[in-house]
Amino acid sequence: MTGLRWGILATGGIATAFASDLRTAGLDLVAVGSRSQESADAFAARFDIPRAHASYEALATDPEVDIIYVSTPHPMHHENARLALEHGKHVLVEKAFTINRAQAEDLQRLAADKGLLVMEAMWTRYLPHMVRLREIIAEGTLGEIRAVMADHTQSLPADPAHRLNAMELGGGALLDLAIYPISFVWNLLGEPTGIQASARLIETGADAEVATVMTHEGGAISTTLSSSRAAGPNTASVVGTKARIEIDRVWYSPTSFRVVGPDGTVIEEYRSEVPGRGMQYQAFAAEGAVERGDVSGELLPLPVAESVGIMGTLDEIRRQIGVTYPGEE
Repeated sequence: MTGLRWGILATGGIATAFASDLRTAGLDLVAVGSRSQESADAFAARFDIPRAHASYEALATDPEVDIIYVSTPHPMHHENARLALEHGKHVLVEKAFTINRAQAEDLQRLAADKGLLVMEAMWTRYLPHMVRLREIIAEGTLGEIRAVMADHTQSLPADPAHRLNAMELGGGALLDLAIYPISFVWNLLGEPTGIQASARLIETGADAEVATVMTHEGGAISTTLSSSRAAGPNTASVVGTKARIEIDRVWYSPTSFRVVGPDGTVIEEYRSEVPGRGMQYQAFAAEGAVERGDVSGELLPLPVAESVGIMGTLDEIRRQIGVTYPGEE
């Protein structure tokens, strides 16, 4: 590891999970920034963080910080990541990367101009079971991949003011939940050549359910289903001409999978043994990219160019289902 000094921007639930995993992994967490000193102090005390800042600007200008994890709601990602980049910090940005492709492209350009890493915190990509899954596919065990299927379905609060339902906070299943299976599909099959999307919108205008059927190079098909109002199996499958992979619940977190032949024979079984939630693996990847000088992220499981492309896919899905966030043209 490079010994990068981490700062965390914002102090919500996902920041808490990330800080816990950084501490579990022994990485150097040195600062936190919040919109209030009280919140920053409480977070710092919980995780034994030496520097607590009462503003995001103070965190971004802290000379003792090398890389900042941005954990604010989706509509703030662009502004907050830009602030960090402008002050010379590498950035790990919570998913979804931004709220649209234009914002993602802006971050990509700024990071390239400054020679800094900007990386989407799609932690699932970096988990050990996903590393092994990609190895199996690369070895040719599955043959030609013909289909990928995944759901991300949860029963979450129905309160219209809740972040998941508030349009001004990027609410809806798409950016919070569907980003997982759609990113997974991109990882395995590449950019879709065709997209068909359907959704159910709630009273706030947010999507409570969204489903996609996408085609990819070579004719492979992917299907995804995401919901914020109903809990489903949360499993995934990768189907090839020689074998398939069945990923158990919850597929996007540390779990188990099986490689199964056409006759039902189990060829390989994998079980995860991961300390904590597993968010430290994306931090390892970010530090490794900086150490290699790979700030463009070309060697990462999720390079910034792919994050930009995924935001373009989400833009097209939103166009089809009729979802526009406040402030968008």
